[in-house]
Formats: sequence, C-alpha cells, structure tokens
Amino acid sequence: MVESRPVALITGAGRGIGAAIARDLGSRGYHVVVNYRSDAEAARVTVRSITDAGGTAQAIAADIRDADQVTALVETVLAEAGRVDALVCNANIQPPFLDLQSLSWQVFLDKVGGELASAFHATQQVLPSMRERGRGRIVYISSSVTSKAGPTLLAHGAAKTALEALMRNVAADAGRSGITVNAVAPGAVDTDATVGVLPAEYRQHLAGRSVLGRMMAPEDIARVVGLVLDDGFAAVTGQVILVDAGFDILEPTPV
Repeated sequence: MVESRPVALITGAGRGIGAAIARDLGSRGYHVVVNYRSDAEAARVTVRSITDAGGTAQAIAADIRDADQVTALVETVLAEAGRVDALVCNANIQPPFLDLQSLSWQVFLDKVGGELASAFHATQQVLPSMRERGRGRIVYISSSVTSKAGPTLLAHGAAKTALEALMRNVAADAGRSGITVNAVAPGAVDTDATVGVLPAEYRQHLAGRSVLGRMMAPEDIARVVGLVLDDGFAAVTGQVILVDAGFDILEPTPV
C-alpha cells in the first residue's frame, strides 16, 4: 500500500538519470511520483518498470518551471499519497553549448532561469509539509561542470553553480526542521541525451580520462542519490557530492 511507503517526488523522471533514480528508489521501498513535462509514454514505461518489480509509482505531468503547475502537482501528491518524504530535483534544461559571442541573452536566460525555476518552485511547495512532519530529504542534480570552465560551458556552468548556491541556502534554512538538502554532481553520463550532443570521439576521450576507464551510467548516479536519501546521511547537508568516475582527480594528458 502507498500509505506504508515513504514518498519520493522526482522531477524530470521519464528518461535518463531521472528514470534511473525513480527505479532505484522504487526498489528501496519508496512510492515514486514520476514527474514529466511532455513524454507521457516514457513516464509510463518508467512507472511500469517500478510496478513490475513489485513497487508502487504514478506519473504526473507538469512543467516544473511553471509555479501554478508545480503547486497543482504537489497538491495532487499530498492528496493522493499523503506526504512527500523526498524531493529529487532532476529536471534539466538542455544546455546550449555555445561560446559567449554565439550565445544570445535569451538563450542564456532560458537555461539559467529555467534550471532555477524548476528547483525553486518544487522546493518551495514541498517544504511546508516537510516542516510540519519535522523530516525531509531534498537532492538537486547538479553537474561536475561547476568546478570547470570552458568556452562553451558558460550557460550550463552558470545554471548549475546557481543551483548549488540555492541548495546551500535552503539547507541552512531548513536544517533545524529536520530536513537535509544536498546536491549530487555527475560527470559525463552515458544517456540518450549525451549521445545526441557529444561526438563518439569525445565520449571515448571522457571514458579514457576517468579512473574507472568509462563514462558513467544513469544507475551510477541513481545509487548515490538513494544513499544520500538514506538515514545514514542524516548528518550531511549543504554538500555537493561529486560522482564522476574519478575524472576530476586526474591531470589532463598533455597534448
């Protein structure tokens, strides 16, 4: 029964990393709310994968950047499932990999503003019920790009850096209410999204540059998120947890 399970709301959970997180949390005993914006079939597939494995899940459509839609989403979850124990802000605005001269202000703003709006609205809506219960877990999916710089990383890096600033401030505000707030920052993850953006040669380069000799799978990120939501991390808040297969500890190979 849903009533006996903790409830996890995952934004952008129809595909990729979000879907992997949904499946992982379903296997950990959560009732999973799969939020999606437009791909209803992908969300249904994610829900089926959880229920076929013996878990419980539901899919709810909402553009997480829109405050009214997020309000309706959270109200539906609270009405049907009773509470939100964990919020995973995974919804991602596809970054424009352009340099400054090629990047318009509007495209930059769409990325940064959309990324922040999705986390801001979802957090704002779930916090009151978490405070009332005196317990909650929030995880933002950031990126290892915040520790790097490059001519085409401007919009993506600015968005994720701002997301981490939001995380730290929410953590400081919510900690006394029994709520932990952290970020998980993946490096290069092998998803259908990265296949469409990164050339095969560059993907091979990323794999070769990691300690483990591979790009990460969505399941690698999902398992870390599951651990961060666990009570073993109850004293960890306001932190960015880097998950990059050891890419960050190696010096770039000289050309």
